[in-house]
Amino acid sequence: MDTATDTRAFAATNFPLPQSDLDSLGFRSEQIERLCALIERHIAERRYPGCQIALARHGKLAFYKSFGNAVTESKSQASREDTLWLLYSNTKVITATCLWVLAERGLFSFSDRIADHVPEFRKNAKGNITVLQTITHQGGFPSAVVPKDAWADHKRLRQTVCDFTLEWSPGSKVHYHGLSAHWTLGVLIEALTGRDFREVIRETVTEPLGLSRELYVGLPESEFARAADMHEPLPSGEGFRPDAEANSADWRKGGAPGGAGYGTARAMAALYQMMLHDGLLNGVRLVSPRLLQYALRNHTGDRPDEFMGMPMHRGLGPHLRGTTESIRGLGTLANPHAFGHGGVGTSYCWGDPESGVSFAYVSNNRIPDPWHSKRLDQVANLVHTAIL
Repeated sequence: MDTATDTRAFAATNFPLPQSDLDSLGFRSEQIERLCALIERHIAERRYPGCQIALARHGKLAFYKSFGNAVTESKSQASREDTLWLLYSNTKVITATCLWVLAERGLFSFSDRIADHVPEFRKNAKGNITVLQTITHQGGFPSAVVPKDAWADHKRLRQTVCDFTLEWSPGSKVHYHGLSAHWTLGVLIEALTGRDFREVIRETVTEPLGLSRELYVGLPESEFARAADMHEPLPSGEGFRPDAEANSADWRKGGAPGGAGYGTARAMAALYQMMLHDGLLNGVRLVSPRLLQYALRNHTGDRPDEFMGMPMHRGLGPHLRGTTESIRGLGTLANPHAFGHGGVGTSYCWGDPESGVSFAYVSNNRIPDPWHSKRLDQVANLVHTAIL
């Protein structure tokens, strides 16, 4: 395999990670070849139509490759280097990064109550819920729903979030909030800035880092042609079909801050390189080392996440590997301080502070467990064992 196949095209671009190669950055190329063979086998088995991976270290891009098809119906389209993939809950890390920037500017503290900045959020006994509890999935409203008619109507969005009701006492449990917590954080961003949270994320995160053409929360119609279609398994369990709701214009443009971001694998690898380099990427400082030390700390200990069925060691955005027997997505062999996040049934992105490695794996079929988690462990462990 020519491991530079999908990376040469970027040598002349202004992407914030300069191009390098596996050998120069200290990777065992045979392990990455095994990873590529695994992905190609998944595609041949019709597990998913397409995939993209990116591997970076020490501020440089070591490997970047696209596989299979981005679009399968009508006229199929091959996955390309500029294909944008639905990131699902990897979006939470992008939204969190925006909040890190706003906190460092003094607009709020993570110990603040949401209601300190959004007064009507105190409705239904939510007045004491802190930003930290919300972002670490301890808020107490995991099942709350924002209806489609509020995705683009942000006055309605704020009203909906403030009307959320509690399912349990805030702080008493760790239980994954799929979208509800980050809709709340989107409303918080708007209250702090007086602006659409999608614009704030762009101007505080993606533009400063040089990723504005490769990471989106709220995908413009002008970029729809670059977006991979999301798929779902057929009822029979064999093969897949396009997921109409996930591919709708409303979902793409709405930019749900907990699940509707779009990006390339290399952009996510670059975002994690910023975290691994104390807030710096390609000479641009986004946040301080001290802020990152706080954000990438385990704030929930070994308390189990009741939705995930295991401890998730929640930070303020990413979660950490920790030392528990099992962990979701980061790989069994990961360093205890490795951190990352996934997208439901499709993807995982992570960084390892011990080695300086970041990795992104994104695909376009939402596959349920147990197969999904098993393949993520295989994928991540192949990368961990490639690091020298």
